[in-house]
Order: sequence, then structure tokens, then C-alpha cells
Amino acid sequence: MSKLMNAKEYEESLRKLNLQVYMFGKKVENPVDDPIIRPSMNAVAATYELAHRPEYEDLMTATSHITGKKVNRFCNIHQSRDDLLKKSKMGRLLGAKTGCCFQRCVGMDALNALSITTFDIDAKHGTEYNKRFLKYLEYVQENDLTCDGAMTDTKGDRSLPPHKQPDPDMFMHVVEEKPDGIVVCGSKAHQTGAVNSHEIIIMPTITMREEDKDYAISFALPSDTEGITYIIGRQSCDTRKSEGMTIDRGNMHYGGHEALCVFDHVFVPWERIFMYKEYEFSTQLVENFAAYHRQSYACKVGVGDVLIGASQTIAEYNGAERASHVKDKIVEMNHLNETLYCGCIACASEGHKEPCGTYLVDVLLANIHKHNVTRFPYQIARLAQDIAGGLMVTLPSEADFKSPEIGKWLEKYYKTKEDIPTEYRMRILRLIENITLGTAAVGYLTESMHGAGSPQAQRIMITRLINMNEKKQIAKELCGIEKGDHLS
Repeated sequence: MSKLMNAKEYEESLRKLNLQVYMFGKKVENPVDDPIIRPSMNAVAATYELAHRPEYEDLMTATSHITGKKVNRFCNIHQSRDDLLKKSKMGRLLGAKTGCCFQRCVGMDALNALSITTFDIDAKHGTEYNKRFLKYLEYVQENDLTCDGAMTDTKGDRSLPPHKQPDPDMFMHVVEEKPDGIVVCGSKAHQTGAVNSHEIIIMPTITMREEDKDYAISFALPSDTEGITYIIGRQSCDTRKSEGMTIDRGNMHYGGHEALCVFDHVFVPWERIFMYKEYEFSTQLVENFAAYHRQSYACKVGVGDVLIGASQTIAEYNGAERASHVKDKIVEMNHLNETLYCGCIACASEGHKEPCGTYLVDVLLANIHKHNVTRFPYQIARLAQDIAGGLMVTLPSEADFKSPEIGKWLEKYYKTKEDIPTEYRMRILRLIENITLGTAAVGYLTESMHGAGSPQAQRIMITRLINMNEKKQIAKELCGIEKGDHLS
């Protein structure tokens, strides 16, 4: 039976990695216990913990199509529409349980996209990428690994294709070919959960042309491979995690992180390479990964559940829950949130089987869903801030509340209902702040805008996938314009 790690075993597995991590200009010797990084590790650990709970087993685990063994769903290749549906439901569950990005979707989406693309490359070129991939997948499943799917290059001058960049490292590329593998240089940006991952899976970031074939590469490596450096990005309010207190964090246990992953002459063995200069398949890999990852934004529905619950709670703590405008805002928040859920469920329900056997979401509906995600969380956050009131951003610190000199005044003047401790009010306000302005806003808002492609990327796909001729024809038929008429 494959090994399903629990949360503690996952933590210990990270301690065995020799990652080169930098933050605030200094090397982080112990990422697992660093107070700023630790909450993001806790969020990934939750994906392991819930897989062992009987009430969540059906959502959190699946059966490997390779070995027939039970595996964590984040290591699974979708074999049915039911798998796609459970993926969306799992995303909402974990978003609600952690209140943040739990980081493993990107690896799952990379694995599924590669299962399709490697099969199709082999069918055209007679290569053995899919065989390599399945061997790699079995390794990931057997060891219950967290994978970081890395697609986004820094891109340099956006007006120039990869091969014309003044600095070729603006896109990941091959710099040397050896008998036993290749050497690559470049970087991948915005890598969520990178230092919490055992493996990093590289994919091209845009459609490649023949002139850019050295950039049309996909491979997987252990995250602590020599030559890979991780530079942690800043988040709003991030240093609150290192102050030794919990209330001002908002989310006491969980969080996320992003990193720039630099590859400085990194060696990749042939057996870990899944695409090598087959530039004509770069579009398929990019678009299939994007479709899967846009479906994955079911997680924002779960975080929305948290934010709606927090908004209702602060309304009750303030004694404003019966006000008609507050009730209306809560209804609107729920309407927006459940509309997002409809999108991710729809693209899963309309999924189809690819020639390799993997089920792919309906790409059009996945793009529609993600396009809604670029808007609705911002509207939900606005309503949450409206209900919370200005105290959300003017509240003194936890240290002030604990001060023997001034704490009594804060307790006195921030009191509302007699039966509600002032600390409770403070905690729920900090949670709303965390999701809408603080560290969790990275995942709930900005990531909703730019993650898995910014709004224009979805609009391009929607334009490409909508069958406008069919829409025109049904309209013409209904009003009596005959097929073949000079106006058609």
C-alpha cells in the first residue's frame, strides 16, 4: 500500500530537505520553523491531516489508476467527472478549513496536464515521455509528495519572444546538452508554497515557436536540487507572524507564501524530462494546465465561506445583525460566493475524457469560472469591510490590549454587547483584516486576479472557445433568415 503521510510525517519530511531559501536579505537556515514561513507549512500539512479523517476520506483520497492503491487526491490523475467534482469540493473544504491558499493544487494540476500532453507528444513523435511521466507519477504517489507546479517565467521585455530577449534567462531554457541530461537556466516567479514542496515541476509559460524550441521544456526535480535558490516574497503585514503574539495575525495557524525560484545552471537527467523542444505542444500544455488551475479556484469559495462567517459574526458582536442593509449585504456575499461555486462545479460536470484516459474540465467553463473569480472576491471583500467598520484598520495592537497602563481603556471603549468579550471582537476584526488586507489577501484577492492567468488571458480563451457562428445561426433561423441567404 502506498504511504499516506500524516501532518507530522509531512513536517519531518521537509526537515530532511536542504533548501537554499532567502528572505529579507538573509539565508533562512530552518524554513520549517521560521515564524513567517511556518503558517504556510501548516496549511499544506492540513491537506495531509484531513486525508486521515474518515469524514473526509472520500474527498481527500482517490484510487491510483497505476497501482490501484489509495493515494492523496492531490497526487491523483482524474479518471472521471466524479474525480473532477471531488477536486472542486475538496478545494472548497480546504479553503474553509485553512482560510488561505493551501498550495497543493498547482502540483496536482501540473501532473494532470502532463499526463495528457506527454501521451499526445508520444503519439506524434514516437517518444517515451508518457512512460517517464507515469514512472515519476508512481514515485510521487508512493511517497505522497507535494509538488510545486512552476509555469510563470519573469518574461523580461513583454514585446519580445524568448529567443530575442537581451537576457535569455528571462525564460527557462536549455544552456547545455549532455549525454545524461540537460543544464537549464532561468527562474519561475510567484511560486506559491515552493519551500513547502518536495518536488518542482517546470512547464513553459507561453506558446513557443520553432525559434524558441530551447525554451519548450518540461521537467521535474527534487526541490533541493543543487543550483535552485528560493527567494521569499513580501506580504502585507507579514512580520506580525514574528511578533510572538497571535491575535494580530488574524488567522492564528495558517497562511501562504510565494517565492522566486532561481535555476542557476541546474542539471536535469533525461528520465526527469517530459518535453524537450517539442514546441508545437507548448500551447496544449499551457492551456490544459491553465484550465485545470482555473477550476482549482474553488478554494476561493472556501475562503469566502470564512469571510462571510466572520462578517456575520462581527455584525452580531456589534449588535447590527438585524439592520436591513446588513442582512442584504450578507445575502449578496452569499450569492456571489455560491455563484463562484456553480462555476467550478459546472466545468467539472462538463469534463471529458482525453485519449490518454485523463479527464479534462470543460475549458470554456473553467475560464468563465476563473473570470468570475477575478471579480467576485473583491466585491465580497468590499462588503466585509463595509460591515466590519473602520475599527478593522484602526484597532490598536495585541500588546496595547495587554498593557497594564492602557489595556483597561481599550477593554472599556471597545466593548459592545455585555456577553461578548472585547478580545473576541478584536480577533474577528483581525481575521477580516487578514483576508481583505493582510497576508491572506495575497491568496484571496491578488491571486484571484492574476493567479492561473490574469483576466485578459481568460477573455482571450473565451473569445477563442465560444462558437459564435452557431449562435448567429440559431438567431437567424428563429427570425426567418434562411441558411445560405445573402445576409448570412
